Amino acid sequence: MEIQRNPVLVDKLAAEYVLGTLDGAARRRFESLLRRHAELRQAVAEWQDRLQPLAELAPPAQPSAAVWPAIEARLGLHSKPQRKRLTWFELREDLSFWRGLGLFSTTAAIILTSLLLTKQELSVPVAPVTSYIAMLSNDQAQPIAVVTGDAQGGRLFVKLLAPQPIAADKSLELWAVPKNGPPRSLGLLAADGSVSLALPADATPQTIPLLAVTLEPKGGSPDPKGPTGPIVFKGAWVQI
Repeated sequence: MEIQRNPVLVDKLAAEYVLGTLDGAARRRFESLLRRHAELRQAVAEWQDRLQPLAELAPPAQPSAAVWPAIEARLGLHSKPQRKRLTWFELREDLSFWRGLGLFSTTAAIILTSLLLTKQELSVPVAPVTSYIAMLSNDQAQPIAVVTGDAQGGRLFVKLLAPQPIAADKSLELWAVPKNGPPRSLGLLAADGSVSLALPADATPQTIPLLAVTLEPKGGSPDPKGPTGPIVFKGAWVQI
């Protein structure tokens, strides 16, 4: 049956998809149909618009202090002692960081599930064809932000897990770090919430294995060749 020709069914499935009650094989089939049918993508977008005001009224909730230690213990991770900020060269050469790339893809789902259960919910992108994700952490290996990418829509979404106190004359800037060559700016981040930015077509994990955030002067780096401030968060950019 071609469900896109059944508006009642389309509306019902779109509502359940946005609410998160459509799961398992049914959700995977619906996501597969989303990639091919504009009618379904439009229905999902309409339900997101309807429900977003309700989400804004929900009281903020912080995860328990035991959440991240429990995840680290389950995965056998240990917080790293504080060390000096990495330069861009050191970041590429940080072997302990790159060894964590393989582990990241298998732990991302667990981390995101924890965020959802604590109401740190990510906006549901419409009809993602190829999904990318990065968990950005600081020098103490504390998770700071989640970045997800929608290849078909050409957008990436950045969700800060907690507001970041920065001076009024400073900005947080997101950078794509290629395997070779200088970092490329992806845009400025909101220090107290979420932001949607353009995702370049060539910013795939195959060409851009790493995302990083620097602290820059207000409005972003004044140097067109790259960042000027210190690296404050970083994480592997992977496909899931």
